[in-house]
Parts: sequence; structure tokens; C-alpha cells
Amino acid sequence: MATFFIEEKTFEQIDFTTSMLEKASYENCKFLNCNFESLHLFNYSFLDCTFKDCNLSMAKLSKTAFRNIHFDACKLLGLKFEDCHTFGLAFSFTACNLNHSSFYSLKIKGTKFINCSLQEVDFTDTDLSNADFTDCNLLKATFSNTNLQKADFSTAYNFSIHPEANLLKKAKFSMHHLSGLLHQYQIEIV
Repeated sequence: MATFFIEEKTFEQIDFTTSMLEKASYENCKFLNCNFESLHLFNYSFLDCTFKDCNLSMAKLSKTAFRNIHFDACKLLGLKFEDCHTFGLAFSFTACNLNHSSFYSLKIKGTKFINCSLQEVDFTDTDLSNADFTDCNLLKATFSNTNLQKADFSTAYNFSIHPEANLLKKAKFSMHHLSGLLHQYQIEIV
């Protein structure tokens, strides 16, 4: 982990693909409209930080620490969150585009995905118990051996979840989207 600390600083409209992001541990910082696209964030640490209107698409997250992070209206395409440092891993997402990202085999209980695009996201072997998928598009998202107990899908849409291949006890679903649980049985719902 980085040993240099930067605390309570706001970074605004910085393109870190052309301007170096200092190797450090960032605590209580805000990143507003910044570009991290395709950056190697190896061993960077972010604690209690907010990313708003940022682009982190295709960033390399090897050993990156995200602890209590909020992403708001960010572009997060193709990220492999499973490469992050898992100790204390905690984040939430509001109005973000996470298409083609992966949370493979992570324990991210209670994670909030609010009004996000999660198309073709991999949640295989992930612990998403108590997760919130309010108003999320889950088109072609992969759920396999996923713990979805007490997860809230009541306003989520375009999901396809095999009930026998995932843990669903006390998960919440809307009557209007139950077809996402029955798709694999080739049942016609009229």
C-alpha cells in the first residue's frame, strides 16, 4: 500500500491520463469530473472518498483498496473489481455505468447499486446478500452460485437469475419482473 497520505482534498476536472496521480493513500477526498481511464492503480488506497462524474473505465485495479467509497454518475466500464485489495472492500454506486465489469467471487454484502447499468456484469460466486439493485438494468448479467439472500430486486429489470443455481432466500422481486426467474424453464408468461 502507498505510505504517503493525502486527506480531505478535492480534485476537480483533472485528466490523470495526462497529469500524474500521485501514488498515495487518499482519505476523505473528492474526485469530481476526473479521468482515470485505463490507468494502472496498483497499490493505490482510497478511504471514505467520493468519485462523481468520473471515468475509470478499463482502469487496472490490482491491489487497489476501495474502503467506504461512493461512485456517483461514474463511467466504470470493464473493471475487474475482484483484483482489488479485499480487506475492508466497500463501495456504493449511484447512476453509474458498470457494463462489462466483474465482481467475481467477492464478498460485498449490502452493496447499493442505485439506478445503475449493470449489463453483462459478472457476479459469479459473489456474496451480494442484502444488496440493493434499485432501478438497475441487469441485461445479460451473470449470476451463478451467487448469494442473493435478502437482496432487493423489486425495481430491477432485465435480469435472468436461475433460482436453483443461486441462493435467493428472502430476496425481493416485483411481480412484474418474475419472468427473470423463470426464463431458463422456457415458460410462457401471459
